[in-house]
Amino acid sequence: MIAIENVSKTFTLHNQGGAVIPVMEGASLTVAPGECVALVGASGAGKSTLMRMIYGNYLAASGRIMIGDVDVARAAPREILALRRERLGYVSQFLRVVPRVPTRVVVAEPLLALGCGRAEALARAETLLARLNIPERLWELSPTTFSGGEQQRVNIARGFAHEYPALLLDEPTASLDAVNREEVMSLIEEAKQRGAAIIGIFHDHAARDRVCDRVVDVTGFTPARVA
Repeated sequence: MIAIENVSKTFTLHNQGGAVIPVMEGASLTVAPGECVALVGASGAGKSTLMRMIYGNYLAASGRIMIGDVDVARAAPREILALRRERLGYVSQFLRVVPRVPTRVVVAEPLLALGCGRAEALARAETLLARLNIPERLWELSPTTFSGGEQQRVNIARGFAHEYPALLLDEPTASLDAVNREEVMSLIEEAKQRGAAIIGIFHDHAARDRVCDRVVDVTGFTPARVA
C-alpha cells in the first residue's frame, strides 16, 4: 500500500545565498496492508521530514512515494487533497482546527468530507470521543479551549474517524495516561486488523514494541551514510 523508492530531499537556504542542503538520499521502504513500521533515529535524522514528504507537505527532490497508485512526489495538489480525503490519514502531535467549531464536528469532518450522512458521521465521532475519555459536556465546545492532552485525544479521534487504508502517526501516545494510551494502542491494532498500512514515529518504546512489526532507521538515508 505504501512504497517509497529512492527518495531524496534538499532544503534551499534563501537567506544564505541560496545554499542547497541535502537532508535525505536513497530513502526506500515498503509497508504492506496490515503492517505497522516505526521510523527510528536520533533527533534531526529525518523522521519527520520523511513523514511530511509522504503526506505531501514537503516536495521530494527525486524518487517515488506511492500510496496505492498515486505518486505523492509527482501528484498535482488536487490529487494530494483527494488522497488525504480518501486514503491517507495523518495523526500529528498538534491539533489545527478552525476556532469555534464544536469538537464532535471537528472529529466528524473527515467523514463529512467523504459525503457520509451527518447523523452517521456525528455518531462515529461521539463513539471515538467517549472511547478516548473526552467528557460529553465538552463535545459542543471548540477543542481550541482544551488542555494539551485533550487536544491530542481529539486529534487521534479525528485521525481514526475514517478507515483510511494508509495512516501516518506522529507520536500518538505522547503524554497520554495509561488508560488513554491503551485505547490508542487498541485503535492502532484494530486499524492493522482491517488492513491499514501504517508508518509511525514512536518514542514510547513499549508502544512501538507492541504495535510495530519492524523498524526502519532513517539514519541510513542521510547523505553522509549513503554509499
